[in-house]
Amino acid sequence: MKILFLTDNFPPERNAPATRTYEHCKAWAGKGEEVTVITCAPNFPEGKVFEGYRNRYTEEIMDGIRVIRVRTYIAANKGTVRRSLDYLSFYFAAVRAGRKRDCDMIIGTSPQFFTALAAKRLSAILQKPWIMEVRDIWPESIRTLDAVKDGPLIGYLEKKEKECYADAAGIVCVTRGIFGNLVRKGVPENKIRLFTNGANPENFRPQAKNRGLLKWLGLEGKKIVGYLGTMGMSHKLDFILHCAKDLSEPDLHFLLVGEGAEKENLLNLKRSLRLENLSILDAVGKKEVPDYLSVMDIGLVNLRKSELFQGALPSKIFEYAAMGKPLLLGLQGEAESIVEGYPAGLAFEPENADDFKEKLHILLTDKEFYAQCEKGCQQLAGDYDRKRIAQAMLEQIKEWSKRIK
Repeated sequence: MKILFLTDNFPPERNAPATRTYEHCKAWAGKGEEVTVITCAPNFPEGKVFEGYRNRYTEEIMDGIRVIRVRTYIAANKGTVRRSLDYLSFYFAAVRAGRKRDCDMIIGTSPQFFTALAAKRLSAILQKPWIMEVRDIWPESIRTLDAVKDGPLIGYLEKKEKECYADAAGIVCVTRGIFGNLVRKGVPENKIRLFTNGANPENFRPQAKNRGLLKWLGLEGKKIVGYLGTMGMSHKLDFILHCAKDLSEPDLHFLLVGEGAEKENLLNLKRSLRLENLSILDAVGKKEVPDYLSVMDIGLVNLRKSELFQGALPSKIFEYAAMGKPLLLGLQGEAESIVEGYPAGLAFEPENADDFKEKLHILLTDKEFYAQCEKGCQQLAGDYDRKRIAQAMLEQIKEWSKRIK
């Protein structure tokens, strides 16, 4: 089968969308499918092209995947106007690059939403079916973050959103919350399939703490609460800094690793609060991620308080779990049910400092419960094996393709 996959993020970028798409496409190519990805020069989240790449049209083979990188307007993952130009430029460049490609199925992953619109447009040009992968409800999510105010633009995007749902041969969603949201919007249930995020057990598995890294970080003998990922508006990490200010345990340290639109603000806040028990580090390479996760005692997941995020299921949940790191989850709803159900950790009410401190105290002091969570992490990771999820998604893609024929 010839699959044409459109995505704004792809390795060597290290964010969750890039990893999900890469691991799925790699698994499909390994099964003998012909997979082509159209993406842009790696630049997320700072808007700077990675070393070894240029912002121009290129083609390469990566683990059996043909990767086409198109020239786009590049902007950092912050602000509105320049990011909008970034998104629009990818739409036009992806359509131009894909319009002469031979394929059986087109997939567009959203957000950003113009990637899905490009897949829809290519479907019309090539007269091939397309699938919309919904990883976030867009544009509803940008309204929640106040990234764009209500007005004609939001109205236009919501109209296009409905057109995509109607036009796609099938819709893939990554959480039950998104599934329910789509159904409430009138999308037929039999048109939607759930394929969650997960973790690759080849990349993430329990291992001893990297002592060399601990020494380099100056954190030997510390209990480390760690966060590794994007530092964006939705992650509300300033809340964590304010909580850290109130915690004086000498052996407790918070470690935040990553990049994002809010990183500079977080660094400024750290200085103003004079935090000695919290470090903010730059993002690390893909191969280094397991080493940094290994030194953590607790994996932190945090999102701002919003009803929209009750249906969120961040991929870092599964990576922490696969490494055997009990979770401290600032998220309610679907993710809370999963994490506490195994149990693989504890959830606190988002932006509730008292609840955060109470749940953190339990994980730090209740050794028996912590051991239960370590075991629960391994069970959770086994149930959300990304290779198994990728195979199930491929079978569904082929089923949708047969229906069209």
